[in-house]
Amino acid sequence: MASNNPAFSRIPVFNGKGLDKQSAEQVPTLSADGLQQMYDGPTATSADTNRMSYDDVIVKTGISFIVLLAFALVGWQVPVLAAPAAIIGFGLALVNIFKRKPSAPLVLLYAAAEGLFIGAISGVFESLYPGVVVQAVIATVCVFAVTLALFASGKIRASKRATKVFLIAMVGYMLFSLVNIVLMLTGVQSTGFGLNSTVHILGIPLGLIIGVFVTLLAAYSLVLDFDQIQRGVRAGAPRIYGWSAAFGLVVTVVWLYLELLRMFAIARN
Repeated sequence: MASNNPAFSRIPVFNGKGLDKQSAEQVPTLSADGLQQMYDGPTATSADTNRMSYDDVIVKTGISFIVLLAFALVGWQVPVLAAPAAIIGFGLALVNIFKRKPSAPLVLLYAAAEGLFIGAISGVFESLYPGVVVQAVIATVCVFAVTLALFASGKIRASKRATKVFLIAMVGYMLFSLVNIVLMLTGVQSTGFGLNSTVHILGIPLGLIIGVFVTLLAAYSLVLDFDQIQRGVRAGAPRIYGWSAAFGLVVTVVWLYLELLRMFAIARN
């Protein structure tokens, strides 16, 4: 099942096409004696086999989020860093997406830039709507944990039909967001959230309805990410691709957090 997350969809070991040519060439051919020695020896770790494992992905993802949170504290204190950090983060995201081989420094640099951005933007939101950041953080952790638990237990899986609906919904949401931004830039909508806060359905701001909808999209995006990681591990992806998995999860979680932050701000507004 192809993921919408470009961090996974462009890499053969994650998109179901197996190892790329370069990775496949790295897989050694063993003789019968060599296989017997491996069987008699101790259990190999991911470091011994140079293959990606779930533990390896967890460690790399944890390191990425530690870097993100550390720089978020800096961004919180210096809100003016929001715009430059967003531009740098976007550039680093493109580099990581299109780079053929994952790079740990580039992934961590991306996490640092995103940390500065979400820390700065969170500080601004917190000054306007006290307590909204804690709500968004708790909600993000809960959505991530529940989605991971459901996926690990096998109660939720990616499917072709659900993914098609997901992609259509994503395109629709992107078009709505683009129209909303244009209306705000041209002055047609003067409020900070545009149509999200001025349009109401049954007395409920449109932004809250869309926020719940987008949260579900982000949760399914996490399911797709977990599915791609599972494919990578089963395909015997080289250990370095654990950084691609970490990068993809950071992208999705940051998106989820920002959507929840905006949703709670609209509710408070």
